[in-house]
Amino acid sequence: MKEYTISELQVLMDSGELSSEKLVKLYLEQIQKIDKMTNAILEVNPDAVSIAKALDEERKAGKKRGLLHGIPLVLKDNIDTRDQMMTTAGSLALVGHYPKQDAFIVKKLREAGAVILAKANLSEWANLRGQKSISGWSSRGGQTRNPYALDRTPCGSSSGSAVAVAANLCTVAVGTETDGSIICPSQINGIVGVKPTMGLVSRSGIIPISHTQDTAGPMARTVKDAGILLHAISGNDESDPVTQHNKFSSSDFLDELSTEGLRDKRLGVLRSSFGGAPKVDKLMGQALTDIEKAGGVLIDPVEIQLPEGSLNELEVLVTDYKEDLKKYLEHVEVPTGVNSIQSLIKFNERNQELVMPYFGQEFFSMALESQGFESESYKEAMIRYDELRSNISDTFETNSLDAIIFPSGNPAWLIDYVNGDCSGGSSTFYAAVSGFPSITVPAGYIQGLPTGVSFLGLPFTDYKLIKVAYAYEQQTLHRTPPKFLNSV
Repeated sequence: MKEYTISELQVLMDSGELSSEKLVKLYLEQIQKIDKMTNAILEVNPDAVSIAKALDEERKAGKKRGLLHGIPLVLKDNIDTRDQMMTTAGSLALVGHYPKQDAFIVKKLREAGAVILAKANLSEWANLRGQKSISGWSSRGGQTRNPYALDRTPCGSSSGSAVAVAANLCTVAVGTETDGSIICPSQINGIVGVKPTMGLVSRSGIIPISHTQDTAGPMARTVKDAGILLHAISGNDESDPVTQHNKFSSSDFLDELSTEGLRDKRLGVLRSSFGGAPKVDKLMGQALTDIEKAGGVLIDPVEIQLPEGSLNELEVLVTDYKEDLKKYLEHVEVPTGVNSIQSLIKFNERNQELVMPYFGQEFFSMALESQGFESESYKEAMIRYDELRSNISDTFETNSLDAIIFPSGNPAWLIDYVNGDCSGGSSTFYAAVSGFPSITVPAGYIQGLPTGVSFLGLPFTDYKLIKVAYAYEQQTLHRTPPKFLNSV
């Protein structure tokens, strides 16, 4: 099946050459054919075809809702949907959990005319269950695999969402990120991923880790498609106070996407994020050359001063986890009886062979033992978080920057059930801790494995970043579809 963009699909459906119903059926065939290898999809929506039919009728009646009308997309399985699909975070403990209402972003997607095609596998509990975890593995779904080399990691935690897009099992997908869970799987699977500004996208109805760092974001094969999806899920939500700061933009930015989007833009090169792998650095050198050819102005190098002492990010996450996950689980009704962190831990212990064959649940235990928001260490971490935000802003101001550029990470490592993940070379914490936006775009391949380049921006400059990333994408056009090789 050809890889279509949203715009291409709209032209085909507007002309009557294609219908949403036909498109949904094509993707369902793709899932049945391809997902035997990749294992990206947990379950398909049994109502997807009927939803598509209804949207086709609306189109015929001249009631097209927008660019997502009739477009099939996939959601990560920690995003609530009020339908015949479960929301489980990949855990057997939540099997039978059918939320009573849609997450805020799902309501917006339905209003926009999108077809929720399926739920994607993920790293169980969004990769914050146990130490030495395995990205893309969940007790409910098993192991998701990288379509470029099936013995390689898809990265986590939005692994299934990324692979579904890369393998052409949907048009676009939604993932979530606490630190790197959109950016890493996107770059490792050769697609575009956006980690939005904190507050641009609501988190209500999403199984949480940390209200300090959690966000949802788009994953797509092109920058433009990612922008279309970001616009659809952005908005103010009374149930999520952080969105009160949302400087929501119109969709006019789509008209401003141009191959000239890098001209005279000042990009700071964060050299401290280089050096993780020589082959990645070589591709980054080419990316910088391409940016200059496109009219970009490189400020090389720039520095982001890190706060003195540790950021204590893990302590922040497990402290937030204790309260945020507790609130979510209190409203869960499942046959397993899990409705608290304590009962979740006991369920996992009783079902250890199924749930914990490779790694444990140390982070759940750490969450229970955390001292809360009033602890001195948590308060100190919040001060350092503020310092990092200020330091990043200072780097932008001092150098009059439009964006900061650095490698998105190293290529995919081998899946290892003995030692767990062995990732390295990531600088996703800058955006994750600060709450600032970032976007990763394909930057080339190392022995057939994708790598990406990341652009970091100031708060609520998401659409400005998209314009810059679009110009880079169009200048280079690195992405090629996967070949589903067994190994490199």
